[in-house]
Amino acid sequence: MEKIDHKIVKVNGINMHVAEVGEGPSAILFIHGFPELWYTWRHQMLSLSSLGYRAIAPDLRGYGDTDAPPSAAEYTVFHIVGDLVGLLDQLGLDQVFVVGHDWGAVVAWYLCQFRPDRVKALVNMSVPFLPRNPMGKPVATMRHLFGDDYYVCRFQQPGEAEEEFARVDTAKLLLKFLANRNPGLMVVPKAIGFAAIADMPFTLPSWLSEEDVKYYASKFSQKGFTGGLNYYRAIDLNWELSAPWTGQQIKVPVKFIVGDLDVTYNTPGAKEYIHDGGFKRDVPLLQEVVVLKDTAHFINQERPEEVSQHIYEFIQKF
Repeated sequence: MEKIDHKIVKVNGINMHVAEVGEGPSAILFIHGFPELWYTWRHQMLSLSSLGYRAIAPDLRGYGDTDAPPSAAEYTVFHIVGDLVGLLDQLGLDQVFVVGHDWGAVVAWYLCQFRPDRVKALVNMSVPFLPRNPMGKPVATMRHLFGDDYYVCRFQQPGEAEEEFARVDTAKLLLKFLANRNPGLMVVPKAIGFAAIADMPFTLPSWLSEEDVKYYASKFSQKGFTGGLNYYRAIDLNWELSAPWTGQQIKVPVKFIVGDLDVTYNTPGAKEYIHDGGFKRDVPLLQEVVVLKDTAHFINQERPEEVSQHIYEFIQKF
């Protein structure tokens, strides 16, 4: 880990923390999800930099050592993609390979829609492309399909989830998120709350060390969870603002990787969309879909060597 350099870069009106390793002619931009940091990519950064790539992983807006504006309206995908384009400009990179996971995958899909000229190829994990449905706002649709206690719906009210998270040790809460292997929908009734779930006994998985959990906990204890939760609170605003891109396909080469126990893969309708033609229709340059067996949501940390190899096998073609 001491090989990885850290710096603060001014982009798009904020100060962004960036981790970087390697000096190859081709660069890879890694985009993390919730509740993660640049650190989620530590294995891939070291592996791919050793193969001759320049690996770049920022803490996204609202996370870690990057600035966290207070308002959810400052966390639209236009802000986040703007941050990343600004980062590439500051680093002097015209085009990069992109690797995304969870919310980072969502941001990567939008980056490919808004600025495909900046992306050589994309390896995305966990969250498939979700084409904009012009018939209704996403949060209302989720409430209708999954109920008010669905975690995305529970995250909508500013301050509410933060208050629940504050009732439990941050390390315990993060371990609950990271080590969860239940592929069912994440539904958290208010009567139970996130704090009660986090206090349930949970075994540290073999792929996650106490030091890893401490690092995550130290950063989230300092920064809080509001920045990450604001991504969820901007979902409907993203829907409103992205109307001009309705129906637009993803036109960069793509490889998609998901675990068979991932909650996203087991969301009703997801497998059918991924495997029965819908995904390929919306992402015509989709070249490969990989489903890793007995693997849950945080795939890049749970199966680091395999994921690194899958990334390398794909991007070395270009």
